[in-house]
Amino acid sequence: MSEKLYQKTPHRSIVIASVVSALALFFVTGHEAGAQSFQTIAPTAILVDSDTRAVLFEKNADELVAPASMAKIMTAEVVFNELKNGRLRMDSEFTISVNAWKKGGAGSGGSAMFANVNTAIRLEDLLRGLIVQSGNDAAIALAEGISGTEENFARLMNDRARQIGLTKSTFRNSTGYSDPEQKVTVRELAALSRFVIEAYPDLYKMFGEREFTWNKIRQQNRNPLLAMDIGADGLKTGNVDESGYGLSGSAVQNGQRLIVVVNGLKTARDRAAESRKLLEWGFRSYEPHLLFEAGQVVGDAQVFGGDRRSLALVSERPVRVLVRRGEGERLSARIVYQGPLKAPIRKGAQVARIEVTRGDMKALEMPLYASEDVEVGTLPQRAFDGLLEVSTGWVRRAISDAFSGI
Repeated sequence: MSEKLYQKTPHRSIVIASVVSALALFFVTGHEAGAQSFQTIAPTAILVDSDTRAVLFEKNADELVAPASMAKIMTAEVVFNELKNGRLRMDSEFTISVNAWKKGGAGSGGSAMFANVNTAIRLEDLLRGLIVQSGNDAAIALAEGISGTEENFARLMNDRARQIGLTKSTFRNSTGYSDPEQKVTVRELAALSRFVIEAYPDLYKMFGEREFTWNKIRQQNRNPLLAMDIGADGLKTGNVDESGYGLSGSAVQNGQRLIVVVNGLKTARDRAAESRKLLEWGFRSYEPHLLFEAGQVVGDAQVFGGDRRSLALVSERPVRVLVRRGEGERLSARIVYQGPLKAPIRKGAQVARIEVTRGDMKALEMPLYASEDVEVGTLPQRAFDGLLEVSTGWVRRAISDAFSGI
């Protein structure tokens, strides 16, 4: 049994179906959990479970901040995407321009791969210089080699950012050098990190490499989490004066991956300590609970103009939610879609999503898909649906108008 609620929008209605039948799974014996119990000195921070997308902790997660060298995660994503689509190969060569050498090389004062000016370097080596050594010379060489200039490459970075769902972050260069218009949120840095991990599993392994030697200069990976015994395998650190010390990191324990992003810390030691504490707290405090198996019906959606009035919705992946260990807490679930859905609908089409919330925080969001085809209904069926939609539309408008005056 599901309860349908409607919210008024400029176009179609957003249908919210409470997953009443599943709510029993969301209660853990004990008292209801309160607010976040973890505290951090990081001005901005977020901790996310990679599988469920659950936010376990957040602090000023939507505040725009300077990414520093964490912007290189976006630079790497652009290069990874070029490789994935066959426009580049690992043995493609890029030349270290005078600009890349002066602006990002050994004499620039920042992190560098120590590449020599006017030398041709294989893409695979430049990627390691970018990721392991955080080389600004490598970042600029990649940008110029792919787009001609850093400015053009920044436009490509922003295009890719929007394509993968980053709506607030703006990139202006490939290095993370300070720019008043280059801003991100830690929430979107976590989403970017998760995307890179999931979309490029083989290439992502570079983020976990502990050292890289180029031009006879051996450098350690700057990510302090890799040296800790916590299952860390990436990603990047960053530091500029305007933002302080930041880190986007990921670790896996017992098959569970957590992603942490912190920014604004005063020292590299604080950055390492706060990132580690967040990860350890997350692994210690939460455990996954299975709600629905992959392919199991999660709920249903109303259909307009079809050969049936409703459509069963399924998830392609198991639906799991994280709950606090040893504490009772209440979570709420709902199915959200733009509806009613209009026939025809093909099996496997993404038509809705399930949302689970823990207080004010989203514990889970996953897409839901049509379990079967829905064909266009007969003329009498379509006429009946039309009359029903008109009548319920009047009811929704009346309810909206009544509450608008309160």
